[in-house]
Amino acid sequence: MFLHSFDINEKSLVADVVSQDYRTAEVFRKYGIGYCCGGKWPIEMACQMNGVDPVILQQELEMATRTNSISNSLDFTDCTTDFIIDFIVNIHHNYLKKSLGVSHSLLQEFSKEHLKKYAYLSELLSQFELLVKILINSMQQEEEVIFPYIRHLAHAHKDKEPYAALLVKTLRKPLEVRMFRGQDTITEIILLIRSLTGNYSPPEKACVSHKVVFAKLKELDNEIIQHAFLEHSVLFPRAIEIEKEVLNS
Repeated sequence: MFLHSFDINEKSLVADVVSQDYRTAEVFRKYGIGYCCGGKWPIEMACQMNGVDPVILQQELEMATRTNSISNSLDFTDCTTDFIIDFIVNIHHNYLKKSLGVSHSLLQEFSKEHLKKYAYLSELLSQFELLVKILINSMQQEEEVIFPYIRHLAHAHKDKEPYAALLVKTLRKPLEVRMFRGQDTITEIILLIRSLTGNYSPPEKACVSHKVVFAKLKELDNEIIQHAFLEHSVLFPRAIEIEKEVLNS
């Protein structure tokens, strides 16, 4: 289910397409096309039964399976503070705001249908809902308080503005709280989710929906780790160093 190159055409079976690449599940789900146990229909027939334009569906499937990547040569330590913040908001935050809701719906639906067979799903859903709540609150705090503060701080430091020290003394507490406490709970939840899912390894003979849910959770895990690294290893340490320079100048 993990990003193998393959051909999608009108004769492809819906379930086979999703089995090849879990990202296509979201497209089929959008149009009400079942892809699990009832997904043994060719795309052409599934479109006819659901009143979907096969050309549009084909285009969206191709978009969903397109792999975008950031070059490993990009060194964020050489990037400006504004660029890093914009990257976090436009790439990481926008992705999470969209994907958290989709993943939550997938997990809810799967848990409702399979809870008797997999008792751990109740705890998994509970932990994921807690993770969503924390991440949404965290992103809001970052966009409304922390990131504007870091931007102002960086600009004041660069331009040697006299109000820089006052800015630090007034607003540094939110950064300290976010830097040293915010990530601990997120890390604990992710580790527990990994444990509950066997590191996102579905059992043998798992259905397509099971594989999709686990693949989506793994995708989110990777995204959250990259997001956290950029903040806690690059942006926040830089801001704290600027704070020290401003206060000591």
